[in-house]
Amino acid sequence: MIASSRCTQKYAVGSPESSKASPLASFHKFLTKVNQMTQLQTPKASRNQDTGRLSFMGSSMGAAPDTSTRGSVVNTSALLSPSSATPGTFTSVPTPSFTSTHVRDRTRKGNAEGSRRTPVRRTPSRRAAAPLASAATAALLLCGPLAAAPAHAADQPGGSTDAVKPPARMSTVGGKRLGRPGTQVDPKAGAPALPKELSGKSWVVADAESGDVLAAHNAHWQLPPASTLKMLFADTLLPKMPKTKTHKVQLSDLDGMGEGSSLVGVKENYTYSVHDLWLGVFLRSGNDAVHVLAAMNGGVPATVKEMQAHAEYLNARDTHVVTPDGYDEKGQVSSAYDLTLFARSGLQKADFREYCSTATAQFPGTFEKDKKGKKTRSSFGIQNTNRLLTGLGVEPYKGIAGVKNGNTTNAGATFTGVAQRGNRVLLVTVMNPQEKEVNEVYKETARLFDWGFKAADSVNPIGTLVRPGAAGANHPSAGGKEDHKHAQASVSTDSGGSGGVWTAVGITGGSLVLLGALAFGVHRRWPLPELVRRRSRD
Repeated sequence: MIASSRCTQKYAVGSPESSKASPLASFHKFLTKVNQMTQLQTPKASRNQDTGRLSFMGSSMGAAPDTSTRGSVVNTSALLSPSSATPGTFTSVPTPSFTSTHVRDRTRKGNAEGSRRTPVRRTPSRRAAAPLASAATAALLLCGPLAAAPAHAADQPGGSTDAVKPPARMSTVGGKRLGRPGTQVDPKAGAPALPKELSGKSWVVADAESGDVLAAHNAHWQLPPASTLKMLFADTLLPKMPKTKTHKVQLSDLDGMGEGSSLVGVKENYTYSVHDLWLGVFLRSGNDAVHVLAAMNGGVPATVKEMQAHAEYLNARDTHVVTPDGYDEKGQVSSAYDLTLFARSGLQKADFREYCSTATAQFPGTFEKDKKGKKTRSSFGIQNTNRLLTGLGVEPYKGIAGVKNGNTTNAGATFTGVAQRGNRVLLVTVMNPQEKEVNEVYKETARLFDWGFKAADSVNPIGTLVRPGAAGANHPSAGGKEDHKHAQASVSTDSGGSGGVWTAVGITGGSLVLLGALAFGVHRRWPLPELVRRRSRD
């Protein structure tokens, strides 16, 4: 059984500069049509209430319903039962918290997901699972908006108080000003002021297509990334495994997961498709799904090595990968700049765009016997943890289409988002807001989106999101001559132990075409592919 996401899509593959494929339209066409997803399979009466999908070109679906949680789009009166749920709609069965899990046998100091010891739970029998599911369903209906499963410990604000101040000198990849501590912006006359209510340790606002960095704050500060690192995991592994491939989970596949990890509900001795597992990664931020995919890729050490190589290929030189899921580990760091590079690279891939923009889906559950004694596999609903997409506890952001959030004690709250307004597509990354309010990272992201859309034509870029590969490092997509020269020098000197070898790990079948130096120099824009059509999944 393959889990159902909202829809599927066809994409042109390739790039006009380096292949025979037709020129790709800009990414804004994809965003303007994402709202078509909600027109498929879901009845009109429940579509607005249960899915929380947004129109990107004006309100065609009405406002989110008023519930007891401000901004929530979950209407408990319209929740569906597992048997009647249609693909892409959230059911009344929450992500189970009784999944059998191999957990690291030590509690990590300073990790929200490992700050208190969580007992390892064995998978109950079918008899035991039924009352648990019924009780969970009843609790969900009584509590109103979607309740997070206890295993998902990524909703509370946190953040280490260590290294309160950024380094005096940081990487200058992408431009000299990006290496300076503090807020960097170059406004023209009449430009709107940056929002005052910003407390993130680091943030970046950039044009997703041109690569222009409109403003930044400690862009290259190396900080714990939490689950936003899953963007790099997905960008590295997605092209390597066909989504129809299936895998029977072994207990060893789940070895090494951090205690208290967020889970989607993967069970050993059950078979899942790669598609199922990616839904678990993107929607529920499931570390169990990450570890199974890593096992399919040759194991965690091999996957971490590939992720590091891919980060270097993308010129994400602030990133040091220790775990594939972003779980707090000593030495695991990234930066707002690097996370923005990961998102931009990932959005070149059709499957990445589909998964990060899906609000709700069905995930395979256990096998149950019907009245005739026939075994059928149940499913349960999962909802994206990106609250600007679903509107859970915060106002959904008009035009949002992904990408990934995260939260641990050491990292605090982290988030990278992509959104469109008119023909402008922006990427915003915020890391570890110091204002400790549960939804602060989303609120600050929304403020920066609002500012970016207003200010895009009235500020001078202070840097650029560099291209992948050595050619990209030497030929930034924006910025002045001084920044261009400095970016080239900084990448050359910051190469560390890579020995100057740039490797595109896991990129196959034209998923990401490597353009030559001449192409990068001539074509300033890096267009993100157009959504051709989404259709219902069988």
